[in-house]
Amino acid sequence: MPIKIANELPARKTLESENIFVMDETRATTQDIRPLRILILNLMPTKITTETQLARLLGNTPLQIEVELMAVGRIPRHTAREHMLAFYKSFDDVKEDYFDGMVITGAPVETMEFEEVEYWPELCRIMEWSTSHVYSTFHICWGAQAALYYHYGIPKQQLPEKLFGVFHHRVTHKGSILFRGFDDVFMVPHSRHTTVRKEDILKVPSLKILAESEEAGVYAISTNEGRRIFITGHSEYDTDTLAQEYWRDKEAGLAIRVPENYFPQDDDSKEPHSNWRSSANLLYSNWLNYFVYQSTPYDINTVPKIEE
Repeated sequence: MPIKIANELPARKTLESENIFVMDETRATTQDIRPLRILILNLMPTKITTETQLARLLGNTPLQIEVELMAVGRIPRHTAREHMLAFYKSFDDVKEDYFDGMVITGAPVETMEFEEVEYWPELCRIMEWSTSHVYSTFHICWGAQAALYYHYGIPKQQLPEKLFGVFHHRVTHKGSILFRGFDDVFMVPHSRHTTVRKEDILKVPSLKILAESEEAGVYAISTNEGRRIFITGHSEYDTDTLAQEYWRDKEAGLAIRVPENYFPQDDDSKEPHSNWRSSANLLYSNWLNYFVYQSTPYDINTVPKIEE
């Protein structure tokens, strides 16, 4: 089944070239199917890149998905104003609506205290709103840290140096359907300066740690019913995303090490290869199937409020 996105969204051409079935708004109006409504709160400065990465994963399932894009704060300087006005909504535009699922992305503000982030008050309003207007919310990287802090008071911790590379992970909660079908060891990219401690998560009875990495720490956390899922890595990354970050920082004269387990033989003159794409597709497919499609009410306006 297809993913429904705006007719002129730049991601459309990319997805169609990859044989991902995209349905435009015109054709969608003729379908007698209730699609899953997924809201993406895109906090990344490179909006179009992140839109495409997430749309690729959300669209590669048997389910029909209808995507809405939302942003906070001022229009980012890395994305054309015309693009933002054409495809993005504000919180005021959607606050009366209900959604089967929501994705809250990472953001390049992790070295700042949460309260120092310009849009923190608005993000708090959105996270509170999600408890009664979204069935399951999927938080990524800084988005996961922000939500763990807001909902449960779990602080983020500064790392001695940037965690940067592709790392081995294992499923540690063997009954987790979010990781159904995963290999014993799977790879995930990480790019962050902060982390959350396992001991802080274990203090919250309603949270379960699902997957971990010896090098990267806790990777996946879920509430008991999967209404909130927290992912500390970037399974959505393209093959060259870490390379682009590496060369950007290196050309800026910043202290940056070669991403671990990424370039062949750690040689940055060689082209990297993705070894996380299949697990990324399975992660998003499992979330959409088991925690959204199988659980959300048919009448989306009757989404039950999350009880803390």
